[in-house]
Amino acid sequence: MTSEARDSTADHDGAAAPQRFARLCAAVTARLPFGLSRVVPPTFVGFAAINGSTFCADLLILTVLHSHWQVPYAVAVAVGYAIAFALSFVLNRVLNFRSHGPLGRQTLVYVGVVAVNFAILVGVSSALEAAGVQYQVARIAAGACEGLFMYCAMRWVVFRATTERRTEAPRERRTRRGRAARSPGRERARSGSGRRGPP
Repeated sequence: MTSEARDSTADHDGAAAPQRFARLCAAVTARLPFGLSRVVPPTFVGFAAINGSTFCADLLILTVLHSHWQVPYAVAVAVGYAIAFALSFVLNRVLNFRSHGPLGRQTLVYVGVVAVNFAILVGVSSALEAAGVQYQVARIAAGACEGLFMYCAMRWVVFRATTERRTEAPRERRTRRGRAARSPGRERARSGSGRRGPP
């Protein structure tokens, strides 16, 4: 296989992965019970899958650092948090929201969102741990709150332009289909009027 063929195959695989992920999320969303498929967007399912995985990595790092290496709790939370959210940004940008917006601007906005979320996370988890809650349980409780916050921030702040374009695209397609459905009738009316002779 030539280098050009390998590059073409790699580009195709890279483009196909987000599409496969989107189809998988859409299929899962369509099977949600209790009418949730009508209100839960596929991007939320994708976000839950990605951030669920990165949260497990976060919790593993926290456990290793705090329980085995005796790193102070707040420091262990910070390290796990930073690694997990770097992974979350990359995977959500590429697979879930499929954004092609300016990387620098999105990164700066994301850092601001993460800074706000980090203050909430450390405050809540440290308060629960100081109150006697087992530190892993405290981290899980704080993680549930931050997950909802981060999805809203990613969808409507960090990757807002991508979400708006994806929302507008189906509307544009429906508008074009509606115009196409009406145009044959108009053409027939014009042709009929053209054939109509003088009284």
